[in-house]
Amino acid sequence: MPGLGGRIETLTKAKISHLLDRAEDPAETLDYAYQQQIEDLQKVKQGVADVVTSKKRLQLQEEQLKQQGEKLDAQARQAMTAGREDLARAALERKQLIAQETSSLDQQVADLESQQQKLIDSERSLQTKIEEFRTKKEVIKAQYSASEAQVHISEAATGIGDHMADLGEAMQRAIDKTDQMQARASAVEELQAAGTFEDITAIGPPQDDVDRQLEQLGAKSAVDDELAQLKAQLGPGAPPEPPRIGAGEPAS
Repeated sequence: MPGLGGRIETLTKAKISHLLDRAEDPAETLDYAYQQQIEDLQKVKQGVADVVTSKKRLQLQEEQLKQQGEKLDAQARQAMTAGREDLARAALERKQLIAQETSSLDQQVADLESQQQKLIDSERSLQTKIEEFRTKKEVIKAQYSASEAQVHISEAATGIGDHMADLGEAMQRAIDKTDQMQARASAVEELQAAGTFEDITAIGPPQDDVDRQLEQLGAKSAVDDELAQLKAQLGPGAPPEPPRIGAGEPAS
């Protein structure tokens, strides 16, 4: 389906753009752009050097041709003095060819000088722009570093950073568990005080509060009976028998 394919392509591009945006370091980007401009400037300087070299080579050829022209002129004069007009004519013809070639070299040298001047002007202009860019680059890098540091400090102070958010969630979970454990301990203590929990080692059916009170009274009565028997065996010198509790009548 074209529609689904287009959505997938858009989503993929958005994801890649987001990842690149997170991975991009402005300082590195600015330094890279500055380095590219430096390389461009080096190319311009190399171009100027190449043009100067070519111009010097042509000028050297032009100088050699001029020397040949002067030599041919002297030879033509010598031939005329010797009555050899034919030799003089041949020397002058060669001189004329050399003059034409020299003129062509003059034009090429002039063109190279014009090109050299343009490259020098471009080099100066580019050098100025690079210096301006370098200054702005350092300012932007300093501002970015300061802003980044301020963001980290603010996030640490306010707890909105990813690391602080994780710590905050962990602390909140610890607080919730502590509150839950305290509530549970309080509930257990309250139930234990109310006698809700029974002794798991006791044999027989579970007892409620009334059963426990009756059992305590029965145990007290049995102790009183045993104490009365002991006094009867020992004789009248024994201390008076305490009243029986829970019998309903005074002791005889």
